[in-house]
Amino acid sequence: MLMEPVFESVDTFTPEEFARWVGEREFRGDLHHYEFLHGRIVMMTPAGWPHGSAEARLLMALGQYVVTRILGQVFGSSQGFALPSGDVVEPDVTFVSNERWAQASPREGEFLKVVPDLVMEILSQSTASRDRGEKKGIYERNGVREYWLADTRSRRISIFNLEGDRFGAPQVAEADEVARSRLLPGFEVRVADAFP
Repeated sequence: MLMEPVFESVDTFTPEEFARWVGEREFRGDLHHYEFLHGRIVMMTPAGWPHGSAEARLLMALGQYVVTRILGQVFGSSQGFALPSGDVVEPDVTFVSNERWAQASPREGEFLKVVPDLVMEILSQSTASRDRGEKKGIYERNGVREYWLADTRSRRISIFNLEGDRFGAPQVAEADEVARSRLLPGFEVRVADAFP
């Protein structure tokens, strides 16, 4: 099986240079998605099956929970977040509480300058090591309160909660078990329902 190619810059940039670069790419019709990690530009390749289905299922479950309780905002994978560390990420699924959203001051056409409360990443061949390592560290340093890793291959969801300034040991749910959020009491997903 071929690995999905990952493209990242050799040179480093500032967040402002990255924002201008992305704007120029969009103007030229470039439809790729990019993240800005530790000063490097990383192209996000389109994910293969069943990534999109798992993302949609988790997005719908979280969206329904948050919207019916008026808890904040939920975003899909096309939303960029400019974090205090200078990194710009496009998580698969995110939740921003009303409290954090009130401090966001969103501006049309710009990355959101707010730290999500909850981030979900669906692992794929090209992103798994980055999601488990580099991006997990970025989310931890910036104060993401809960981080879900959904592994479609092992059919497992691992949930990390911020304890002080570090993520604690993960809660792991698999097969017919239920993944439960500590951040959002009552929000739970049966693992078998999360994956096609």
